[in-house]
This record gives sequence, C-alpha cells and structure tokens, in this order.
Amino acid sequence: MSDEASTTANPRPDLALFVHYCENPGCTKWGSFGFAVGRAEPNWFCFEHRPDWKARPTTRPC
Repeated sequence: MSDEASTTANPRPDLALFVHYCENPGCTKWGSFGFAVGRAEPNWFCFEHRPDWKARPTTRPC
C-alpha cells in the first residue's frame, strides 16, 4: 500500500475531533484517558482521576 495520495481514494469524512470530559462527578477537565473492557463503550478520565490499571503478572511456564 502506498502512502501517496491517489486520485481514486476517497478521504475519510469523519475528520472532526472528539472532546471527552472526565466522568468523575464534579470534574470538568478533559478526559484524555479512555478505558474500555471488551467492546464496551470507553469511560473517559482526566489524569488525576484515571483508574490505576495494573498489568497482569506474567507467569513463566516451567
């Protein structure tokens, strides 16, 4: 696939920016951290209210 613009390619019509606000009650900051499980709708949080997601511990096979 080429990075060059093609005369037959249609540009994407959805070039609008989406603004998500923090979902913590009373917070009006921009929610730059989106978290979703599976195909669920993401929940958006600011830096101060983002959940602390820890990586799963890695297990080594014996």
